[in-house]
Amino acid sequence: MNSKEYSEHPEQLLQPVTAIALRACEAVLEIYNSDFAIEHKDDDTPLTAADLASHHSICKDLEGLTPGIPILSEESDSLPYTARQSWDTYWLVDPLDGTREFVKRNGEFTVNIALIHKHRPVLGAVYVPVSKSGFFASIGKGAYRVDNGETPVRIHTRPASPNHLTVAGSRTHGNDLQQRFIDSLGPGTKTVTIGSSIKFCLVAEGKIDIYPRFGPTSEWDTAAAQCIVEEAGGMVTDTRFRPLQYNTKESLLNPHFLVIGDKQFDWKRYLINVRSEE
Repeated sequence: MNSKEYSEHPEQLLQPVTAIALRACEAVLEIYNSDFAIEHKDDDTPLTAADLASHHSICKDLEGLTPGIPILSEESDSLPYTARQSWDTYWLVDPLDGTREFVKRNGEFTVNIALIHKHRPVLGAVYVPVSKSGFFASIGKGAYRVDNGETPVRIHTRPASPNHLTVAGSRTHGNDLQQRFIDSLGPGTKTVTIGSSIKFCLVAEGKIDIYPRFGPTSEWDTAAAQCIVEEAGGMVTDTRFRPLQYNTKESLLNPHFLVIGDKQFDWKRYLINVRSEE
């Protein structure tokens, strides 16, 4: 198959991509269970051998699976927009989302692989190495959870109940805007704090109503999980309720965004104070 056929039928890539993610998880766990060293990037974010081992494992496997389809990974060399603006279809990879959680050894980190076609994710796989659970989806085919290699189970978002909302908060990157938004939802709101793209997956499987993110993230942080949320019935949007898009500009930073389970619920009225500070 060529890249056009893959982009039109991404479900045919799900099985090999989940296998690629699992191999990367094994590489991550090998280092997680060792006395690993910690370095820091120029932006002061942590980097471990696990980030690089997962990156090399995934890129090697994807190159073998789909020769000719470009790969953009968090650990890739920086590519200017002029070099990637012509990409119609490409892989977008976060080899280890939640490196800070990896360093803390709390298990809240993931391996994320997405296929992007015409600026939107059409396939996504998110695997949690420590729990051996995974989430995957392809456009038009639904979203699924799998545990320990058992039969995958289809997942769905849930309707929001105004007086009993549950919000996902970032364990490491919470801020005043996030707290202001949570407070606006009312006194009956419950907050679940957890790291990495696991938050998206909790929305997708109907355990969380919304995950608001009012801080910096990059496109590889969201792409795979966005496909899963959308196929489960939810949406991932900026604060103007426009779906996140990919590879449309020089910067790879996302805007502030919302991961929403119930698309029919009136979330707009809770964003007035947040929008005033964007």
